[in-house]
Amino acid sequence: MMEEYIIPLNGLPVGKKSFSWHAGQEFFGRFDNADILDADLSVEVMVEKSGTFIGVDCSLEGTLTVPCDRCLEDLRLPVRAEVRLRAKPGEGVPEVETEGGREVVFYSVEDGILDLSQTIYDYALLALPLQRVHEEGLCNPDAVKHLGRGSVESNKPEGQINDSPFAALKGLLGN
Repeated sequence: MMEEYIIPLNGLPVGKKSFSWHAGQEFFGRFDNADILDADLSVEVMVEKSGTFIGVDCSLEGTLTVPCDRCLEDLRLPVRAEVRLRAKPGEGVPEVETEGGREVVFYSVEDGILDLSQTIYDYALLALPLQRVHEEGLCNPDAVKHLGRGSVESNKPEGQINDSPFAALKGLLGN
């Protein structure tokens, strides 16, 4: 449990209350994720309590630095995510995962706290693209020259031999 990402729900007054945190490399380091090399995220949380309803709107914005999938150099990517939660007292997994467009999360009545650290971590990673590569031409040229020599057909001058092991199969099917 990370103390700075905790919302104390017991004793929370009716109305809206905002929280603001920074999630840096130390935050992501606690999750033992070697893919996050650096982080600079602002986390803004608005909690609305009305009777038994507790709504939590969380906004993440900033950058995460990860290794480029192509050249393995550091790649700084923008991250933006919006999370809408509904906090309910109790234990277990909800039968209905969403209510009114909000993901349902449970908190312990005895503790009366909602720990958002795992939620922040999960949604920050989900905001990253599946393919994490530099823009065309920005990868480390030394690494790129060793990648897939001859595998990109469009960059070959006419008449150059194809290194692909599937090149011999090209003529098997009649066009």
